[in-house]
Amino acid sequence: MPRSKPPVKTEVSVEEFLAFEATSSERHEYAHGQVFAMAGSSERHNRLAFELAMAIAQNSRDTGCRVLMSDVKVQTPTGAIYYPDVMVVCDASDDHPYIKRSPCLIVEVLSDSTLDIDRGEKWLNYQTLPSLQMYVLLEQDTMRAEVFRRMEGGWFYERIESGSLKLPCVNLEIALEDIYARLG
Repeated sequence: MPRSKPPVKTEVSVEEFLAFEATSSERHEYAHGQVFAMAGSSERHNRLAFELAMAIAQNSRDTGCRVLMSDVKVQTPTGAIYYPDVMVVCDASDDHPYIKRSPCLIVEVLSDSTLDIDRGEKWLNYQTLPSLQMYVLLEQDTMRAEVFRRMEGGWFYERIESGSLKLPCVNLEIALEDIYARLG
């Protein structure tokens, strides 16, 4: 599905985008030669991402994995560049300070302005990451997760409304209730 807002720039190379983004006071995403301004997020959106990131970080201290939040970019093999809400990288060689290319887990918190992009464009690009084991979409206003899990033979989809979220690359199982509990 196409984005509702026009691109800020078109016919831009990855290198031109990275140079532009390094000096921009606002954040942008890059897909198919186009640069798009990012929408701001609500407090609830931010807190939900933070709660999950903290649970993962507490569990993965001794694993060598790094939990990153929305200020570090991921670049897909298709050349798309995004700022995931939460990303886990366990590959020590993926050491660029601003861009990661081998996450094992990506989480996006859905909002009205981004849900079509998160379910469509981003998902199409994220699944090209060979290292990605799981893509999770968290509903902002309802306790619900959509999980895309890489399995032998392809991707498996699961919708979780109660119970636990199993995150294999950090060997963590966390109850959805625990993620949403502090949001009020």
